[in-house]
Amino acid sequence: MSDKAAYDLWWKNAVIYCVDVELFADSDGDGVGDFPGLTGKVDYLAGLGVTCVWLMPFYPTPNKDNGYDISDFYGVDPRLGTLGDLVEFLRAARERGIRVIADLVVNHTSDEHPWFRSARADEGSPWRDFYVWADEEPEGPQGVVFPDAEDSNWDYDEVAGKWYLHRFYSHMPDLNIANPRVRDEISKVVGYWLELGLSGFRVDAAPFVIEQAGTDPARGEDPHGYLRDLRAFTNRRRGDAILLAEANLPPEEQRRFFGDEGGDEMHMLFNFILNQHVFLALVRQDPAPIVTAMRELPEVPEANQWANFIKNHDELTLDKLTEAEREEVFAALAPDPDMRSFGRGIRRRVPPMLDGDRGRVELLYSLLLTLPGTPVLLYGEEIGLGDDQRVEGRAAVRVAMQWTAGPGAGFTEGDPAVPLVGDGPFGPDQVNVADQRRDPGSLLNWMERAIRARKELPELGWGTCQVLDSGQPSALAHRCDWRGRGVLALHNLGPEAVQVAVELDHVDPTRPLAELFADRRYDPARAGQPLALEGFGYRWLRLPG
Repeated sequence: MSDKAAYDLWWKNAVIYCVDVELFADSDGDGVGDFPGLTGKVDYLAGLGVTCVWLMPFYPTPNKDNGYDISDFYGVDPRLGTLGDLVEFLRAARERGIRVIADLVVNHTSDEHPWFRSARADEGSPWRDFYVWADEEPEGPQGVVFPDAEDSNWDYDEVAGKWYLHRFYSHMPDLNIANPRVRDEISKVVGYWLELGLSGFRVDAAPFVIEQAGTDPARGEDPHGYLRDLRAFTNRRRGDAILLAEANLPPEEQRRFFGDEGGDEMHMLFNFILNQHVFLALVRQDPAPIVTAMRELPEVPEANQWANFIKNHDELTLDKLTEAEREEVFAALAPDPDMRSFGRGIRRRVPPMLDGDRGRVELLYSLLLTLPGTPVLLYGEEIGLGDDQRVEGRAAVRVAMQWTAGPGAGFTEGDPAVPLVGDGPFGPDQVNVADQRRDPGSLLNWMERAIRARKELPELGWGTCQVLDSGQPSALAHRCDWRGRGVLALHNLGPEAVQVAVELDHVDPTRPLAELFADRRYDPARAGQPLALEGFGYRWLRLPG
């Protein structure tokens, strides 16, 4: 691959940071985060080392579903600022070498969107066929996404006198992707934001986007054809723009979202399979589930990538584990049933799940940064931000960022209008950016060093990965090689110190291994010698060429 092609694939060695604007920083004291507040924190993001910011929905919305119920695809929610404020943030980020992507939510709209208002009011409306209607309630599709709130994927609209499809909440009617005019409108939305400076999109609920995209093989219809068209349009408008898709599916079905052998659909997919097995391995103190997940994942084209994460902005989904495995994780990390959601997930952030155990927190994020793929961080993970279990549902993890101690946590000078972690071990008096900046041993300073080390190791993003026999039941060993250079990563998921012995092909056993990053200072290592690992310890080592 040429250097130019590698530059266009910037995301292969990126560190992505997810931000909910309304929860990050409030500039005007109204208790809600906004774009001027986010712009004022750009230097913080640059110092942390992130190379790409992913913005959660910031569009005008009734805000019944954390902004995913969009009423205007071309604007900015007035609570968060103006379009000019957004453009100023994009400029500030670009000047510091930070790219910005945003949520592309085109499976549905809000029922307050002008398209739906017109569609329901007049059968002759040009927007009528933008949605999926039925005279009688259909039997399918099966499976309700939010069983606590909905008992069907269809709802009857009194104004239209018809049933309409909604794969999520009833106030979010599905768009009819099979309609060419809908596809054209989505292309306009994509082109508009790329023109303003975005570097791509996180495609929300990708499987549902194509559910209505045409499924009649007799007519040569392939629902994935729409994603190929969307990818082609995106890259015509901006050659280095990316589409990062949410597709929580079994491995063989996930592979289809990358496209053909050349990878002509989604550039990246979130690695839900690996994420869930990482937590199972953590609970068992056994890396076997991670190894199994890595071997089950399909091979992907060189021009595609997995996006790895520890925690996202929703519940920790465990739906790809068996029922017994899920109960095992529940018992260890969410013993109170109120900490669970939909019977399939955990509505907690990582530090409370692990009772603030710094060693295991570091272990998890060391794994995140060394497993093959691109790491994605949720805002606040770098300081050990907690959650608010007083908030119902999966929104418990969506709390205000904590910048300082004291009332408002430095998030706002007014009264917070968003959830804020209360008193306790994860409250702002105990967990905040200001204190951790001054503490060399803080999680924030650890994360900055870890991210810096990760960015200096393109082998982890570009290379081929091989799981090695560690000789220890609690230790995971894997190596990544690229362009004649290699990195060895060791992780001990157990509490007892171990000695790891790995066979390193094509490496002189007498040559030293350079220590790149570790949980503590270890004795100098050589390729042919056992390597020490503390309990819950980790080591990143450079393999000699």
